[in-house]
Amino acid sequence: MNGNPAGGATRRGLLLASALALPALRAAPAEAQALVPAQAPGGRDSLAAMGARANAGTIGVISGGVDGTYVRIAADLAAVLDDGERLRVLPIIGRGSVQNISDIMFVRGVDVGIVQSDALAFVRSRRLFPGMGQVIQYIAKLYDEEVHVLARREVARVEDLAGKRVNVDVAGSGTAMTAALILEAMGISANLVNEPQDLALDRLRRGEIAALVYVTGKPARLFAGLSADSGLHFLSLPMTPALVETYLPAQLSTAQYPGLVAAEAPVDTLAVGAVMAVYGWTPGTERHRKVAAFVEAFSGKFDRFLVPPRHPKWREVNLEAQVPGWVRFNPAQPPPAPRRRYRSGDGEF
Repeated sequence: MNGNPAGGATRRGLLLASALALPALRAAPAEAQALVPAQAPGGRDSLAAMGARANAGTIGVISGGVDGTYVRIAADLAAVLDDGERLRVLPIIGRGSVQNISDIMFVRGVDVGIVQSDALAFVRSRRLFPGMGQVIQYIAKLYDEEVHVLARREVARVEDLAGKRVNVDVAGSGTAMTAALILEAMGISANLVNEPQDLALDRLRRGEIAALVYVTGKPARLFAGLSADSGLHFLSLPMTPALVETYLPAQLSTAQYPGLVAAEAPVDTLAVGAVMAVYGWTPGTERHRKVAAFVEAFSGKFDRFLVPPRHPKWREVNLEAQVPGWVRFNPAQPPPAPRRRYRSGDGEF
């Protein structure tokens, strides 16, 4: 027990004042530099200098939900590229492709995002963000993601979902976007529900919804442990002329889902590409330099993504692959002009 209550109170007051001051120093580095000397006594760096150094090489990567492939890919990016000093990669849990594009454009600290390749066409067709043709670019096409349609046993075909309740993940997610595009192209009018996938799986088991759609790289952790005894099965998604220009044919097999798919009866489905997207900062700015350093490190260390314990989807990546309708981020060349800028909150410094 402290023998000097007054002294203890004074020390607690100083500690409280210091704790309250720290957020202000982080939020306003310019003010912090004006108030704190460039070097603290003894030659140590000031808080402002330490903060500037910590942020100089930090890249925020917005990914997906905890059960999806995106968050594991972002974790791999951090594990391989993060050297703790010149480059630091911060994986961020996201809410899907459309929201990720919005976050790349507007949210401070978000530089790179993993999105579906059909996301750009979707936001353009809906005119969600005006003038974004050159603003959102891509670093690389990553891999293909499969469309999983898990339904109750009494639903035999995808066409049987007409008029029924179908969960398509949260609003703004890549799954919600792709499900809407595919069902619309197939002429199926379902009652779309927007709930997190783990809750939707419980509702599906109880019979409260007829099916759920989930776009993710196979095998999906959400379906681990499910078997035919659960009364659930995957629906086949046929390739139609309306879908062939946007999606690729794919299959779900017993190798990925031994409890749900019989060895002799793989399930035909569709696949959509995953893209590492980025904001096209103006060359010469600090943010452009940071992204360029990230791209250089990613290309230089790419072979490290191809071996365990990295996600097996990395072995599908071709760094030379083109993404139709997208502009590739090129650190060596300035982007086309003129362009409308959006990230005034961060500033192009």
